[in-house]
Amino acid sequence: MHILIQWLVNALAVYATAHILSGIHIKSFGAAVLVALVLGLINAIVRPVLVFLSIPFIIVTLGLFLLVINALLLQFSASIVGGFTIDSFWWAIAGSLVISLISWVLGSLFNL
Repeated sequence: MHILIQWLVNALAVYATAHILSGIHIKSFGAAVLVALVLGLINAIVRPVLVFLSIPFIIVTLGLFLLVINALLLQFSASIVGGFTIDSFWWAIAGSLVISLISWVLGSLFNL
């Protein structure tokens, strides 16, 4: 049940982010649910590999390179899911920050 609630929280975060930022577009809440699923799978499979391969960049930038990784993974999920588009890389960085913030707030409300 915990993973289902986390998935819905992430879907709400994606949907809210698309309404907050003008450079991120989503067609429906169903697309947001699909984006949350794809993003969760990408974060579970691809992100650890990218983080491991970019450890020197992460150290040199004091962790700021993780924002680049998150933005790239968000753009990758946008290329996979129809009905979800991001206008530019900078919007992807802003989107990853807003999604993280909203997910954190909602997760703390639901004790996740």
